[in-house]
Amino acid sequence: MEYDLKIINGTIFDGTGSWGYSANLAILNGTIVEIGVCHGSAQKTIDAKDAIVTPGFIDLHTHYDGQITWDEELRPSVNHGVTTAILGNCGVGFAPVHEADHDRLIRLMEGVEDIPGTALAEGLTWNWNHFPEYMNAIDALPHTINFGVQIPHDPVRVFVMGERALAQEKATEDDIVKMRNIVRAGLEAGAFGFTTGRSDVHRTADGEWTPASESSLEELVGIAKAFHRLNHGVLQAVSDFDMERGSDKFDSEFDIVEAFAQAGGENHPTSISVMQRDFEPGQWLKIIDRVEKANAKGIKIFMQVAPRAIGVMVGLQCTFHPFMGFPSYKKISHLSLEYRVKKMHDPKFKTQILKENSERLAVDGTSIPPIVDYFLQQIDTVSAKLFELGENPDYEQPIEKSILYKGKAAGKSPLESIYDAMLKQDGKALLYFPIYNYTEFNYDNILKMMNHPQSLSGLSDGGAHVGTICDGSFPTYLLSYWTRDRKTGDKIPLKKAIHTLTKKNADYLGIRDRGELKTGMKADINIIDIARLKLFSPEMVQDLPAGGQRLLQRAEGYRATIVSGEIVIENDELTGQRPGRLIRMGK
Repeated sequence: MEYDLKIINGTIFDGTGSWGYSANLAILNGTIVEIGVCHGSAQKTIDAKDAIVTPGFIDLHTHYDGQITWDEELRPSVNHGVTTAILGNCGVGFAPVHEADHDRLIRLMEGVEDIPGTALAEGLTWNWNHFPEYMNAIDALPHTINFGVQIPHDPVRVFVMGERALAQEKATEDDIVKMRNIVRAGLEAGAFGFTTGRSDVHRTADGEWTPASESSLEELVGIAKAFHRLNHGVLQAVSDFDMERGSDKFDSEFDIVEAFAQAGGENHPTSISVMQRDFEPGQWLKIIDRVEKANAKGIKIFMQVAPRAIGVMVGLQCTFHPFMGFPSYKKISHLSLEYRVKKMHDPKFKTQILKENSERLAVDGTSIPPIVDYFLQQIDTVSAKLFELGENPDYEQPIEKSILYKGKAAGKSPLESIYDAMLKQDGKALLYFPIYNYTEFNYDNILKMMNHPQSLSGLSDGGAHVGTICDGSFPTYLLSYWTRDRKTGDKIPLKKAIHTLTKKNADYLGIRDRGELKTGMKADINIIDIARLKLFSPEMVQDLPAGGQRLLQRAEGYRATIVSGEIVIENDELTGQRPGRLIRMGK
């Protein structure tokens, strides 16, 4: 047999959770046709000596819903071994939509997912109204990687209810039927599922609650019935379980999420986000307990977890930083970075601003959540969880390496320590603030989350929060840090890490043609020099439409990433190939 591509001398980790073995692998017409000796000749051969060969990674939780309409590359996910990305999480997206609601959905995504509204306004093509039309529109543009879409609750609610959705009115029985029919049409067109967002932290760019955040039990259950008698489809929900309203309401909120999951049916699993929150450090254990009890009753609920803290980058170029509410800084905040840095180096300016206090930021008309004001009022607490990542970013640092402790050693106040650290690198320095999953200043609880049998690898938010996070690098971090570099606690076996990034996610989604290396499967493959695999520090770039900026994070060690048999990454660089297509479930 003659092959299109042959990979030789590699160690194959097939994605099933088994240890690697030595074999060659051959590809023809985008499919794996042989694993073993592979005697035939090939148009191209890749020598994978000293490298591992894995299935392409499947990212359950991205927000490329807008970016995918103009961007063929889908960075940063493609740079971190992702060959399939799932869009439409947390109930936000851009379809279905009436023409009059374009700006509303932009303001929603700008507020909830920190994507510049100007970039969305310039980049979005809007050549759709209904959800199947959106699917056709994004499938028409070539991309580096494959992608699937979920139907988001907020646009569906606005499409059906209009102003009543924005006013948080309760959906009528007729509204629910219409929403269910829209979701059913999207599922029948091949969508992966339906998602909803119920977080108190999520706000539109105008500071309003998201349209579906207070949806009734009847609405969620009624929509979930759209899955009945279908052979595919998952549900996803994000909720902080009324964290800010009092822990006594935890069970009543989880009851709603559980009823939503149950209404979808036993063949349609649900996933929820799980993390440790400083405001209620034991809540994640309560979530796990309820998840276990739900599964014992036959209600399939999985937990999306992250391999590191849910943290934000703060700096003068970022969406947030500790001085953004100070009166002196607000006077220069609209000016160029170069001017601001020069002004902040002025001793008089520095003396003045260090005497000030932050003004309230979470006011009506802004998307800034109250949590930001809380942190700015607790600057000592903040400085104890602020870290300099370094050129080889270290995300699991002890409190002794924090800005607070470094400042104390230098005789500086916490505020001055933050001020000076932000001005490094000509004002381009990025400080890391791990908001969630870092209450005890280590990753022991994260390890417990990842080791739970109902856990899924997720929460990267690829394409979202572009001015605050860069967690599309999660796959690289999981492989390099957790399997190789972690020194302060237990590690994760390489075979398990690969399984969580590949077959486990594929099985949850119901994808049968990828996630595992075996003959007949789709040729989505990574070739990784695991000994060299590393992350670089995040950096801010201005490459979005209308000059919008975002954080990107480079990786090293990807000899090749292959999508449908075509090499899209070679030696860590994009090749220009665009084999990625929309995955239509049930087709």
